[in-house]
Amino acid sequence: MPHLTASLGFALVAFGMVLTPGPNMIYLISRSLTQGPAAGIVSLGGVALGFVFYMLCAAFGITALLFAVPYAYDALRLSGAAYLLWLAWQALKPGGRSPFQVKALQVDGPRKLFAMGFVTNLLNPKIAMLYLALLPQFIDPSQGSVLTQSLLLGSIQIAISVSVNAMIALGAGAIARFLGTRPTWLLVQRWLMGTVLAGLAMRMALETRRA
Repeated sequence: MPHLTASLGFALVAFGMVLTPGPNMIYLISRSLTQGPAAGIVSLGGVALGFVFYMLCAAFGITALLFAVPYAYDALRLSGAAYLLWLAWQALKPGGRSPFQVKALQVDGPRKLFAMGFVTNLLNPKIAMLYLALLPQFIDPSQGSVLTQSLLLGSIQIAISVSVNAMIALGAGAIARFLGTRPTWLLVQRWLMGTVLAGLAMRMALETRRA
């Protein structure tokens, strides 16, 4: 079982990343605004399946990697920290794009909505980096099976991401109207997320290697 501190830390990372605009959020919001909340939820089902795919691949891959390569942990730690800093910059840089700026999407049926959500998530570099570089930082072999810890932490990420994205998909219209008349809230959100992600990146970069 992962340590409680590791579980809470990874939950915070997952929460910060799901609130940082990326391909999944932009697609789900655009789909909900152009075709309705139900279409957004169906699309989210495909996104959730993509999370499960990444979780299983990463769980078995990380298990093998951490035992086979002595310095794999340090390589993943530094690459993960660098990616968090890049996400922080994307949130803080001037002229950042709001995900509530709708993309024009054609009306599609449930099967295509599900498939597009799945493919969008598979091609999302943010999720790939989350599982391949960030998740290993919260795994401690001394706490038990690496595979079990990977699956439990991955399940935490999936629960957080699906819950937050479901609320965003269902409330996309109201959120877009609210932010459209209050641009200051967008700025506050960007600075808050950027600061959190930068802090996590520094903590990860300075962390000593586990025995």
